[in-house]
Amino acid sequence: MSLQPVRALSFDLDETLWSLDQVIERAEAGMAAFFRENYPLVTERFDREAMLHFRKQVLREQPDIVHNLGELRLRTLRLATEACGYGPEAAEQALAVFLEGRNRVQLFEETHPTLKQLRSRFPMVALTNGNADVTTIGVGHYFRATISAAHVGALKPSPRMFQAAVDSLGLAPHQTAHVGDDPETDVLGAAQFGMRAVWLNRPGMPWPDHLPRVDYYEIRSVAELPGLLAED
Repeated sequence: MSLQPVRALSFDLDETLWSLDQVIERAEAGMAAFFRENYPLVTERFDREAMLHFRKQVLREQPDIVHNLGELRLRTLRLATEACGYGPEAAEQALAVFLEGRNRVQLFEETHPTLKQLRSRFPMVALTNGNADVTTIGVGHYFRATISAAHVGALKPSPRMFQAAVDSLGLAPHQTAHVGDDPETDVLGAAQFGMRAVWLNRPGMPWPDHLPRVDYYEIRSVAELPGLLAED
């Protein structure tokens, strides 16, 4: 079953082009080590549960930043560092350490060859709720644009995210396919917006019972995309 006629693609990032397994945990561990060395009162006074409490406080007081994970983390860190008497640079430096670790990901082996092959046929954009840096990771050159929830002001599956994707491509929704691993934020969101939806279902899980059924294509690896997009 072919996806033609599709004229462009959008891609989710985390768990679609690379594994996020243990990435956030390692990034947070690196940030904790940074605090111990440079601002030790933070780790002495606040454990993980306390930091989660600060995060919830930020969201209660500033719910409008829920879509901006970087800003949410920065403001959470500021509460902790300021409570210890440190200046604003402490939180900013800690966030930089976290982001460095967060962008140290392991690409799936098929990512580079598949994106390289598809780039010769389709304009492509990255569409993410997260704060990965595609340039640092080494895949930015494949994409015409990288669209994040932080910039759009909404999280997938909001139609605002998918609208931003098709706007950046200058196409109608039905002319664009979105590829992602999450049934709700990627597949359901894209399909309800009117895009062709491709579910990257690596483990072969059934469609979640709590989600409404939509039309979608299913693959186990992005390496299957060129065949799915083959011209009839």
